[in-house]
Amino acid sequence: MLELPPEVARRFVLGKSGLWPGRRWRAASGTERAMRALEQLQLDPLVLVARAHDLILQGRVLDYRPGDWEVPTYGRRRFFDWGGWLAVRPMDELPHWRVVMRRELNVPVWIAFQQEHGPAIEEMRAVLRERGEVSNREFAAAARTRVDSYRGRKDSALALHFLWRIGDAMIARRDGFERVYAPTEAVAPPALLRESDPAEADDFLLTKLVATDGLAAPMRSVGNWLRRPVPAAELAAWRAAKLAAGELIEVRVHGWRAPHLALATDLPVLEALLGGRVPRAWRPIGPTTLDEATFLAPLDPVSARGRARPLFGFDYAWEIYKPEHLRRYGPYTMPILWGDALVGRFDARMDRATRTLAVNGLWLEVEALGANEAFVEALGRGMDRLLAFLGAERAEVTAVPQRAIRARLARAPYR
Repeated sequence: MLELPPEVARRFVLGKSGLWPGRRWRAASGTERAMRALEQLQLDPLVLVARAHDLILQGRVLDYRPGDWEVPTYGRRRFFDWGGWLAVRPMDELPHWRVVMRRELNVPVWIAFQQEHGPAIEEMRAVLRERGEVSNREFAAAARTRVDSYRGRKDSALALHFLWRIGDAMIARRDGFERVYAPTEAVAPPALLRESDPAEADDFLLTKLVATDGLAAPMRSVGNWLRRPVPAAELAAWRAAKLAAGELIEVRVHGWRAPHLALATDLPVLEALLGGRVPRAWRPIGPTTLDEATFLAPLDPVSARGRARPLFGFDYAWEIYKPEHLRRYGPYTMPILWGDALVGRFDARMDRATRTLAVNGLWLEVEALGANEAFVEALGRGMDRLLAFLGAERAEVTAVPQRAIRARLARAPYR
């Protein structure tokens, strides 16, 4: 079993996803490479600052612009987006995912929907065949049967969503963020319009979970991921077989309670990091994260869903859906990455009418850092880049309590 100090575990997870020691991809070609390194890019429609998926890529790709992810996804058909947990994944994985899509037919909510709204489903199938592309907004609410679902309020909306979830439709493109559906055969390459053997698909998708996390916690419940019940004994047998075959390795991080899993192909990278070396493929093409702070999206995979605590000793929760009186910081609080550590957070909102980013508060884990000249300048450079990405002309920082930071952030953005 490989033993890792916490700092090596941090750097591995950050570097594997493209955040450390700095951005190593650029513009359009780099966007596709970053998306593949992430394994799956979670999409979210909220735009208090920018959409979370754009912020995730902006933190990894030099010269990234909002919406650049759509070019390899819908323009080149290199990726597809799918799922209740909505994410973009490589198109060449589609045969494996089609196994999971077909399992949606056994989900109780969809069984009930088919029984109640079968005519609407068949109507939407016909519409897709006839029109080629269709969006939900093309159907007036007054002419449709109302349904009670957060996925949509019209039977047409939920029928299109259902066809997408079971793999009979795909997203051809987006209008703003609204889905434009098309028949699957009009989107996916013909060679990928098949289903893998179910056992092969399950093996691939479980391995993908490990690849996504870098260091994967013990997997106790993956039924929602595979869309079928997975007994604990089956999961234990899978893990044992992958370890025995040398495809996975166990890693123990000092201070973590249980061993984690990693891909065996990542062993050379882990050994390089243990030796104090930065892997050649990770060398940045721009400023390092020490030179320029990076701001993580609320859904960034290295810090979301409870990962910030074990990796960084940093308590983080996205508070957008909490009642205002229960928020500690703010609805769109973004962690601040400096070097290989999360050192603080700020809450912000973008006012596009005035082209101003309003910083509603900034909190440091160690307050003395607010007088550290190197950190203050790195934070300022990170804000300069964020403002340029957002098309903002200035940051409103009167709510920032640290005087040196407030002065640096108030400067006109560097171009």
